[in-house]
Amino acid sequence: MSHRSLLFALAGAALGAAAARAAYTAFSKKQPFGDEKTWARVNHRGEPVTLLEGPAFAVGAGAALALAPGLSPQVKAAGVLTSLACGALGAYDDVFGTSASKGFRGHLSALRQGQVTSGAVKILGIGATGLAAAALTRRNVTDIAVDGLLIAGCANLANLFDLRPGRAIKVGLLAGAPLIGSPLAAVPMGAAAALLPDDLAERAMLGDTGANALGALLGLAAAQKLGRPGRLAVLGTVVALTAASEKVSFTKVIAGNPVLNRLDMLGRRPVPPPAEVIRPTP
Repeated sequence: MSHRSLLFALAGAALGAAAARAAYTAFSKKQPFGDEKTWARVNHRGEPVTLLEGPAFAVGAGAALALAPGLSPQVKAAGVLTSLACGALGAYDDVFGTSASKGFRGHLSALRQGQVTSGAVKILGIGATGLAAAALTRRNVTDIAVDGLLIAGCANLANLFDLRPGRAIKVGLLAGAPLIGSPLAAVPMGAAAALLPDDLAERAMLGDTGANALGALLGLAAAQKLGRPGRLAVLGTVVALTAASEKVSFTKVIAGNPVLNRLDMLGRRPVPPPAEVIRPTP
């Protein structure tokens, strides 16, 4: 990596972090729409958290990409489109979605039965966004198709990890590390890192809004950096993990592996021990 590329990446990360924190502060005072209840949720402990971290990430990363040095106008446009559109589609599912259908298979199954779920709208919308973003930077039809699928697949996969504090951001930072030399990856990683403390403290979470935008941007960054064989390999991995998620709980897999569990718990509040059951004396 050249010194110039390193400076551009550092500047991108700093811009992403500053923009995400500024957006989070602004949205905490005045919600993007609705009121505090619109964005309030209960986490895995049964405690209240806010989903405003998601819009803060999507808007902050989008704004930072528009200003980031070292990116062509076409790549900037693709990045802004990806962040804002995938964030908006995720917000639609966050606010209006129900738990009637779950998972990729569940939403598509409902669609085949004539039921248009918010999840199906999001899946189709993110797919179209991925193709549109790819078309801004590619001319070859095959490359557009591969990149579009990669962007959409990464958006969906990131959302599958947003089940515990900080997990989706940690996965994003680890997955994006090989791409850090590009501002296209550095911006969302900087934005995500800036929001990580609130996520780990269980005050906020990415939700579909932030997780979809984070995954999609990293997918776009991979699409720009890797050759076609590399992109196909990453796409195959994403598809395999997505298919596995329909049958296997990522949370159980992580909890059962000492290394993964230690990374997952890093910076988090300890898991409370199970309540002791007091049996009556016969």
